[in-house]
Amino acid sequence: MSRKKVLLAGESWVSTATHIKGFDQFPTVTYHQGADELLDALKDSAYDITFMPAHQAQKDFPQTMEALAEYEAIILSDIGANTLLLHPDTWIHSKTTPNRLKLLRDYVDQGGALLMFGGYYSFQGINGGARYARTPVEDVLPVTCLRFDDRVEVPEGFAPVVTGPASHPILDGLGTDWPVLLGYNEVELKPGAEVLATVSTEYGSQPLLVTGTYGKGRSVVWTSDVGPHWLPGEFIRWDGYARLFGAMLDWATAK
Repeated sequence: MSRKKVLLAGESWVSTATHIKGFDQFPTVTYHQGADELLDALKDSAYDITFMPAHQAQKDFPQTMEALAEYEAIILSDIGANTLLLHPDTWIHSKTTPNRLKLLRDYVDQGGALLMFGGYYSFQGINGGARYARTPVEDVLPVTCLRFDDRVEVPEGFAPVVTGPASHPILDGLGTDWPVLLGYNEVELKPGAEVLATVSTEYGSQPLLVTGTYGKGRSVVWTSDVGPHWLPGEFIRWDGYARLFGAMLDWATAK
């Protein structure tokens, strides 16, 4: 049985630092990937995941419906709308290029699956910089984005609250005792959305895991992270980690 093809875009960044040692200083640059734990957890799953780091996605994220249709599901995780809107041909050479946010909306409308996972450049993001509010991608999601910085930092941790039925395909076998999380993106539910888990009551029972449909397709939202820092090592080592994210893909790609 062939594995389902999935495209995961985002989850990478480059950091610069200046080291000062008395009179002297020198700079360093480091590259980071935030999806390593998730990719490792799903390496033996039913999914063949193509990982496209954020800097690569600006140029190489699909620009046609035919290219998108090669994948059963698209995952956007910690990648802002600008990266998909500003192809180098437009940003550098002032040429017209396809609007890839509109393509994603049409892809789901025609039966594709879109998943968005939380992070500093998911939903509306840090300082509002992810900018998915009022975009075609927001049309597809079962939630709406705030119009400002939507991060909620929870350094003391919160325990997710499972609100959906235990028999739901995404929740089946996971129980209700999930490890703590350290933050999430605040969003607002759309009518008809199905909430499977929320943050703690102390933080207003805001959405954590939500599913929805759009046209012939499906969408899933996980408003926390897939790895550090919002998702601690205890969550990654939890025996439900791979099952949870695998089940999200199972539900999203079910025909």
